[in-house]
Amino acid sequence: MKLRIKGNTIRLRLTQTEVDKLSEGTVEDRTQFPGGQSLVYKIQTAVQFQVDFTNGTVLISLPTNQIKDWANSDKVEIANSIELENNEQLEISIEKDFKCLTERPKEDESDMYPNPLEKHSKC
Repeated sequence: MKLRIKGNTIRLRLTQTEVDKLSEGTVEDRTQFPGGQSLVYKIQTAVQFQVDFTNGTVLISLPTNQIKDWANSDKVEIANSIELENNEQLEISIEKDFKCLTERPKEDESDMYPNPLEKHSKC
């Protein structure tokens, strides 16, 4: 699972296996830091959309039916937002991760979704 954060936007990209795991309930990953600290990012099925950040864990909860519908379709993204206390919005995007159109050394793309633009990039 890839995590991208910019301002009040959190974007997570999932491989095919991770989408399957999420359909069954939960998917998570972590980034370790010196001193034993970790940033954990986790998506789980739930009754309703919620976002929480506690003890170094970003937890995104999405409705089970929304996850299953997305996982079993060609839909690329689930997007939601939540209003913050300062009247700003936190934007959340959960996406299927596509293979890149150009080769990227050191990146294993074997479990990524086929890129829909790939057929247009061939001569």
